[in-house]
Amino acid sequence: MMGELSVKDKELIRGSWESLGKNKVPHGVIMFSRLFELDPALLNLFHYNTNCDSKQDCLSSPEFLDHVTKVMLVIDAAVSHLDDLHSLEDFLLNLGRKHQAVGVSTQSFTVVGESLLYMLQCSLGQAYTAPLRQAWLNMYSIVVAVMSRGWAKNGEDKAD
Repeated sequence: MMGELSVKDKELIRGSWESLGKNKVPHGVIMFSRLFELDPALLNLFHYNTNCDSKQDCLSSPEFLDHVTKVMLVIDAAVSHLDDLHSLEDFLLNLGRKHQAVGVSTQSFTVVGESLLYMLQCSLGQAYTAPLRQAWLNMYSIVVAVMSRGWAKNGEDKAD
């Protein structure tokens, strides 16, 4: 069963995403730069043609920017479906499966959440308040709970 967001949470999320959503990739790059600071080992999951020896090489590679764009579009989809997040359930389960398949741990989902909050804080400045932070955490928790179910299911299927 998926969690529900309060009317206030939805308002805060929609209001803050309005400006960020128009400029997804630069904000996504802030988020992933933070992610790699918090967990440098995650860089190793991005096996690209471009040599990702350094964080900078990786962040400027087209394949990586493509991934950043996809992640930002998932957030965008969640924000667009705050009233019916369950409609994204199959999509998110599949996303969890894909992440399990490439070796992402569910612990990394938590670090991505921290990086998302960091990006919001950098981008929103004074508008980044405790209730806003909590609203985004609530939404992210719902998304990750479904992805984690897909992740675990994929692990079981492999173990059979």
